[in-house]
Amino acid sequence: MSFKAPDSLSEQIAQHLGQLIITGKLKPGDRIQELRVANELNVSRGSVREAYLILARRYLIDIVPRKGAVVSEMTPKHVRDVYEMNILLIGQLCRRATQNWKEGELEPFLELLQLMEGYVASGKVMEFYDATFNFARMAYQFVDNPYLEDMLEDLQPAVRRTYYFAINLNQAEIDTSMLFFRELMACILSRDVDGAERKLIQFGEHQCDTVLKRLQSSEAASA
Repeated sequence: MSFKAPDSLSEQIAQHLGQLIITGKLKPGDRIQELRVANELNVSRGSVREAYLILARRYLIDIVPRKGAVVSEMTPKHVRDVYEMNILLIGQLCRRATQNWKEGELEPFLELLQLMEGYVASGKVMEFYDATFNFARMAYQFVDNPYLEDMLEDLQPAVRRTYYFAINLNQAEIDTSMLFFRELMACILSRDVDGAERKLIQFGEHQCDTVLKRLQSSEAASA
């Protein structure tokens, strides 16, 4: 039997602020005022400060002396670094899952894949977006490595931020993502370890290139 304690208050605050950053409601360079957050959420400033430390560890904010918490920039280097690490970590997760699954253990993945198909068909972007990360989380069971899980969880918000930036309101990217998950699942089912890892690398590199192009376009439009 496993027991998972409820998220702490500081974790809940970090998740709330993190979602605002991921979806672009808080933009790069925006200052997040401690007192204002504490008043809006009716929490202590100490809890907000603890949440800032969580967000900094997840690469969503920078804590700047005499300025406080500032939403981190999404620079080309930041994007490349995030995807480089994510490909490495998810690649390990993918390899273990493809090697280690047993009879019946892939049924939840196939059910989730069907749900994702429905989200794409009905234009439910956020539901599809969330499901793609649930797909990876469900694979933790095949690794049984808490260190890998912790690294993936800390990196995930930065990945979510760039991924949202890439697919938001872009049907072509959503279709590309759905195709990737279909092909990845086929490789896992056939225990094609090299094929699964190759698909993952190709998709990660494609996502990275897409984000970099959108960044470049955004910078050109604001110049």
